[in-house]
Amino acid sequence: MGVILTIWGGFALAAVLLWYTWDMPRTDSALEHVRRPSVTLRTADGGQLGNQGDLYGETVRLRNLPAHVPAALLAIEDRRFRSHFGLDPIGLIRALHRNFTAGDVVQGGSTLTQQLAKNLFLSPARSTRRKVQEALLALWLEHRFSKDQLLEIYLNRVYLGGGAYGVDAAARLYFGVSARQLSLPQAAILAGLPQAPSRYNPRSNPDGAMARGRDVLAAMRDTGAITDAQMAAAISEMAIPPRPSRNGGWFADWIFEDIPEAFPGSADLVIRTTLDPRWQNAVEGRLRTLLYGDGGDARVSQGAVVVMDAATGAVRAMAGGRDFQQSPFNRATDARRQPGSTFKALVYLAALERGASPGDSVSDLPLRVGRWSPSNGRWRARGAITLEEAFAQSVNTAAVRVMQMGGGARSVAEVAARLGVRGRFPTDGSLALGTGEVTLIDMVAAFSAIANGGRRVTPFGMARVEAEGRVVSAPRAETPQVISGLHAEQMRQMMMAVTRYGSGRAAAVPGLVTGGKTGTTQDYRDAWFIGFVQLPSGPMVIGVWLGNDNNRSMDDVRGGTLPARLFREVVEAARAS
Repeated sequence: MGVILTIWGGFALAAVLLWYTWDMPRTDSALEHVRRPSVTLRTADGGQLGNQGDLYGETVRLRNLPAHVPAALLAIEDRRFRSHFGLDPIGLIRALHRNFTAGDVVQGGSTLTQQLAKNLFLSPARSTRRKVQEALLALWLEHRFSKDQLLEIYLNRVYLGGGAYGVDAAARLYFGVSARQLSLPQAAILAGLPQAPSRYNPRSNPDGAMARGRDVLAAMRDTGAITDAQMAAAISEMAIPPRPSRNGGWFADWIFEDIPEAFPGSADLVIRTTLDPRWQNAVEGRLRTLLYGDGGDARVSQGAVVVMDAATGAVRAMAGGRDFQQSPFNRATDARRQPGSTFKALVYLAALERGASPGDSVSDLPLRVGRWSPSNGRWRARGAITLEEAFAQSVNTAAVRVMQMGGGARSVAEVAARLGVRGRFPTDGSLALGTGEVTLIDMVAAFSAIANGGRRVTPFGMARVEAEGRVVSAPRAETPQVISGLHAEQMRQMMMAVTRYGSGRAAAVPGLVTGGKTGTTQDYRDAWFIGFVQLPSGPMVIGVWLGNDNNRSMDDVRGGTLPARLFREVVEAARAS
């Protein structure tokens, strides 16, 4: 009878195992993995900016790691790793007792080998089938690999949040160092991540990550891996480096949009961008201060800023709104708004190309075109003024007459297209006052052509691209001469008059040559300032837009007030950094 029961019991056990294991994955795929290609963005000085896809660092060996890296992991995840056979009955009983006492699941009973089996082969779904398969695969792993090999595989494959797989990728992502250079407190923070990578992510929850890291240090002390003095020193040194710019996300998204077309394929990319942290920090800090201060008082809820190297079109900084986390919509590249009087730069340029000169006279008296009559706002007519003064003071009636000198709306639209400003423009006199719809980045590029002597630039953000460690060329447009150097210089002089004595005096930066153009749309719905500042490295063009997404009017916010002031403050902040 005992023999019969044993035989039938064996059949029953085999049937149960067959039921649980018929769909188990192939074990020979333990070291194979399929992942999404990664794209890593770095700032112009090499700092971390953003990433997409799955990040894998260098394959590390235990012998090359500081001893506290594996010690931290084993102390918090599996203290009996060196002694068990893949399953830990003692640890399982201890976990069951603690969970029963607490009335909740407060401790798991899985060994590090079981975690590895789940990460390599199985889904994270909780089910009896998955746990049985996990246990069987853990036994196979223990049979197939040594303890050191298992630990190395785990360290190189464990998910540690932020798209980073493996301790080296996580070390570079969170601390900017190789896994070989991890300090004790850094190793403790990383060792605490496998339990809940999203919850303890050092980027999104630095306080939680450090609290978890302190738990790891306490576990290391309890196992004898470190002393009390070492634990105290590590806790005092524990810190999370400042996360990359949150609002740099607009720039990062702008870059990511071009990658599939520019670099088709599955290679991992590391892209050194044109973003300059000095300018980006200045833009973010000053825009935030304005929107939460005087801008908020004047009913301004949004703003956008672009800083561009006029000589090349390299974008040095970009803010597409108030807060990227609240609204990732990029108002610098995707929002089409009326540019107001900033568009007059193109109107006057068309007139210069038709033979006009900054010293020529133009009437500033009231004007009627059909049923439309432009207003001059607070300007008191003098009868006749020079083109330079009309431009500097932003006189509307004069601008309409200047557009007529330049061949009308069609000629101005042609100049806009030549400088890279895309959009549909009205064909009547209102175009002189900026009633078309444009993007901020296009207008900044157009002003760059004026500032650099007449060469059209195409905005770009990729400076250097590496695919699988091999340098490949980044897409770059040519900079053809589209306006004469003479006309570009004449426009520069008129822009300098704007900041010297005209509507943009608030943008003047002491000690630097500046120029630009203010713009305000009807009922104060949009306020602009786009201008250049001459630096030792060359001219930099900065474009500022302030307004509201719902087109609500602001309280007397004109291009020469808050936008011009923000231009100056950004330049001063970048110079001081």
